[in-house]
Amino acid sequence: MNKHEAEFVVASERGLHARPAGRFVTLAGRFECEIQVGRGEEWVDGRSVLSLLSLAAGPGTRLRVRGVGPDAEQAVIALGQLLEDPTPHN
Repeated sequence: MNKHEAEFVVASERGLHARPAGRFVTLAGRFECEIQVGRGEEWVDGRSVLSLLSLAAGPGTRLRVRGVGPDAEQAVIALGQLLEDPTPHN
């Protein structure tokens, strides 16, 4: 099973609030792998807005993103870019 994990810093000046969490979940849904997001010892489902919000990740918070599955590396890279560049891209 393919696994990939990396750490990223939340760049949004308002942190990982509802709107960026929603974008994160939407992007995570495009990948086949399982996505988890960790802060400290806590890990949550990266496909759940409520789970992401429970991390209370403010600006500058370090989060770990872990993917397990066929496209894990691509998913972690894309999700990390979203955390570090909160500007919506259409």
